[in-house]
Amino acid sequence: MDINYFLLMRQEIALLAIALALLAAEVFVPRQKKESLIHLAILLFAVHTLLGFFIHQTGELFGGMFRTNELINLFKNMLNIGVLLVLLQATDWLKDKVLREERGVEFFVLLFSSLLGMYFLISAGDFLMMYLGIELSMLPVAGLAAYEISKRASSEAGIKLIFSSALASGVTLFGISMLYATTGSIYFDEVLANLEVSNLVILSIVLLTAGLGFKISLVPFHFWTADVYEGAPISIASYLSVVSKGAAVFILLILLFTVLNPLMDIWRPMIYTLAVATMFIGNLFALRQQNMKRFLAFSSIAQAGFILLGIIAGTATGMATVVYFVLIYIFSNLAAFGVVQAIAVNTGKENINNYEGLYRTNPKLSLVLMLALFSLAGIPPVAGFFGKFFLFTAAAGEGFYFLVFLGVVNVTISLYYYLLVVRAMFLRKSEDAIPFFKSGSYIRIALILCVLGILVLGIYSPVYEYINELSLAF
Repeated sequence: MDINYFLLMRQEIALLAIALALLAAEVFVPRQKKESLIHLAILLFAVHTLLGFFIHQTGELFGGMFRTNELINLFKNMLNIGVLLVLLQATDWLKDKVLREERGVEFFVLLFSSLLGMYFLISAGDFLMMYLGIELSMLPVAGLAAYEISKRASSEAGIKLIFSSALASGVTLFGISMLYATTGSIYFDEVLANLEVSNLVILSIVLLTAGLGFKISLVPFHFWTADVYEGAPISIASYLSVVSKGAAVFILLILLFTVLNPLMDIWRPMIYTLAVATMFIGNLFALRQQNMKRFLAFSSIAQAGFILLGIIAGTATGMATVVYFVLIYIFSNLAAFGVVQAIAVNTGKENINNYEGLYRTNPKLSLVLMLALFSLAGIPPVAGFFGKFFLFTAAAGEGFYFLVFLGVVNVTISLYYYLLVVRAMFLRKSEDAIPFFKSGSYIRIALILCVLGILVLGIYSPVYEYINELSLAF
């Protein structure tokens, strides 16, 4: 194996090098200059993210356990964008809370370790690599969810996440064992070649979908979501909502559209049921929430239901619409979480009632949050409208008209509760309104990037055509 062959893993190697460099810097940087480690981590990862768009590689390693192509590279680049935005938004919190306890580098190492696991997850060529990627991506996040050790809710979030993920891992392994028992292999290509309809195979599909459904927060595997989001630091809640969910969606796409494609008639009814339940449960429970983190948690559950409309299409166009929607979702959801994080760090307030009169004191933050919520709701001409429109088109193209109708009903429900937040900010007055404050430069940069993403992907979107070309060639 020459060095060029091994460099098919250059993104993984670069990310590991960044984590090791930060650990080394922790040793040599004096205590009074620890804040410089935040700047170093963001700089290194920003360079890593930028260079990722210049990588065009295709090939396999380790006998097919690890594989990469242009679409998988795009998946990784999208995850990099999400993590970079999360890092930018987390800087104020890191300076105020984490650096005082001298745990700044540990935060970055755990986060990058989780992202490394997601790299291996979506590059997996067999179920063993997939399982290792799931474990490496989830275990560090459980530690991050409990990162605010002085708060009981944070510790509780970490415990709930680790127990829930352990159950999901067991279910996933059981499903993998069923496929191995029926096909005699764990390699994706060999499983596809030997796949035949049987009760064990059907059970394995159910179990694999359940295991990945936990990471995507599909109903009924969503029970951990709201509690963990509420108790975890906001930056970690946004990471779970966007990056972790995106990686799980990508591997589910790969499994259903390649390995399990011959059994489409079996998994389509299951995806149909999950889509309906996830959309309705997510939206109806979001109506009742007052805490913004729980509000966005149930919103993200509902968005996962919309994603299934593209998956159920089972076509290259369906895959392209899902990838495009996830890209839009990254910018939209992180814009909303960024505003919530800025307000929470500076004022400690997280309830919707606290946002009353926000436009009069902080008009720019109000406009960013309004734009993000409109994109999540699917209001034209922002990007979220086109994302949902393409998902509905993909499902309708395969004859799922009633499912599309139910999706439109859920868009209407979601519009109502998103407008509740907009009404509180713009139309309500409060004697105890959140006072004017100025966020740090990094979080302002993150919010500007999110707004640009929402607007550019909605107004000018050759990105979709590019994604569609990669999906057709996948």
